[in-house]
Amino acid sequence: MKTNKLNILVTGCGGDIGQSIGKILNKETYITTHGCDISDKNAGQFIFKHFFKSVRYDNADYLSLLTSYVEKNHIDIIIPMAEPELRFFSKNNITKIGNKPLLMASKNAMEIGFDKYKTATFLKENNLPYPKTQLIKDKLTINYPFIIKSKTGSGSAAVYLVENEEELHFYRKKHPEFIIQEYLPSQEGEFTCGVFKNNDIIRTIILKRELTGGYSGYGEVVENKEIENLLLKIAKKIDLKGSINVQLRLTEKGPVTFEINPRFSSTVLFRHLFGFKDLLWSLEAIQKIPISPYKKVIAGQKFYKGFQEYIA
Repeated sequence: MKTNKLNILVTGCGGDIGQSIGKILNKETYITTHGCDISDKNAGQFIFKHFFKSVRYDNADYLSLLTSYVEKNHIDIIIPMAEPELRFFSKNNITKIGNKPLLMASKNAMEIGFDKYKTATFLKENNLPYPKTQLIKDKLTINYPFIIKSKTGSGSAAVYLVENEEELHFYRKKHPEFIIQEYLPSQEGEFTCGVFKNNDIIRTIILKRELTGGYSGYGEVVENKEIENLLLKIAKKIDLKGSINVQLRLTEKGPVTFEINPRFSSTVLFRHLFGFKDLLWSLEAIQKIPISPYKKVIAGQKFYKGFQEYIA
């Protein structure tokens, strides 16, 4: 990628995805990395060249603090990583800090992806395979067993399998704002897919993964035309600009999407190492320079999640 030198600020840089973003950016000699997080008890401070402790997005000083840092340190692009921040920016139509752009997926993708009920509705309305979904407070129309999960947020921490009326009653009282969703058998595996789109350019990568502690701990690049065609349709129907992550399972009906995460995912570094460099492509797009070429990833390549320790 040919570009001028950039100062890039990554917010929420202490999380798993933020750290991965920092590791990718550090490999680019034209980029100086800046990171902030609401906690300094994470490895972000060792990955980013410049690090500062920030405040939560709902703090009255949040925007003024970011703006001051952006102006003082001549930041060119801001990449928000924390999902609450992304929701805040999307809800309030904030696309810049000061006069510098926020690197995010397009607004429609965020509005649909950040609401799991809207995600299922979007898929249904566009004649795309979808899991039957309803609000937990409504009259039950889905057969047991099914799952319940948060209407917002991502990850597997708040996902429960419900097998009978007694369990449903318990969760209705405990989580009245959750949704009920059809259980999709996983015998054929679970897939996490990267999708990048900028104008007429659409690129995809399909990873069959296994979760370890809520993260993709192991995975393999696969080639599946049915999944690829579904990803292309989603990218076009959702009017995507930028990068998203689509999670799906293969069923008797074919691939069925159960989540669209409108942000870089925890596999962003693995994808980058494979050659699917959606972070760098997104940086090119926001600078309005030509998108670098992509050599499609060879099926069969595998990734393994590791850890690194830091001592201060």
